[in-house]
Amino acid sequence: MPRIPAHTLDTAPEASRPTLDALGKRMGKILNIHAGMAHSPVVLAAYAAMSGAVREHGTFDARTRETIALAVGSANGCEYCQSAHTVSAKKAGLSEDQTVAVRADAIDFDDKLAAIATIARQIATETGTVSDAAWQGALAAGWTPEELAETFAHVAVNLYTNYFNHFAGTELDLPAAPGLTA
Repeated sequence: MPRIPAHTLDTAPEASRPTLDALGKRMGKILNIHAGMAHSPVVLAAYAAMSGAVREHGTFDARTRETIALAVGSANGCEYCQSAHTVSAKKAGLSEDQTVAVRADAIDFDDKLAAIATIARQIATETGTVSDAAWQGALAAGWTPEELAETFAHVAVNLYTNYFNHFAGTELDLPAAPGLTA
């Protein structure tokens, strides 16, 4: 049972309604994560601002964004985000088996994605610290210092959602990712 129940557009605080409505339209429905965040307009607005900045200014293609999200969600054990980003990753062109490989830290289908996933995992699990070996490996795989810096923003947005889901006990309203139970 969620600690913070999901709001509807009609029950959300007035200050959360425009953002919740916009997210619902963008996603095709109001997701439980956003409906839970809506309890606090600042929580929902902070998420919308961070994810909006990544969408507006980010340079990564959908496969890269979803690889980062799956790596971070797996590193943090966030079932909700792993499930949501499995759906998105498949829309971005990753197979279900590839999404499992990303989550298992066993990417054998794309060396460049493997390198960025390693960076993302280390940021998430080592409080922002990335080893020199991982950094050099990412550069050797073809990532630029600017792209590695951008990775930090993607990880930050994903940490925000992962931690919120753990905090709130968000109920899964999407198909469970393979290997996870709903």
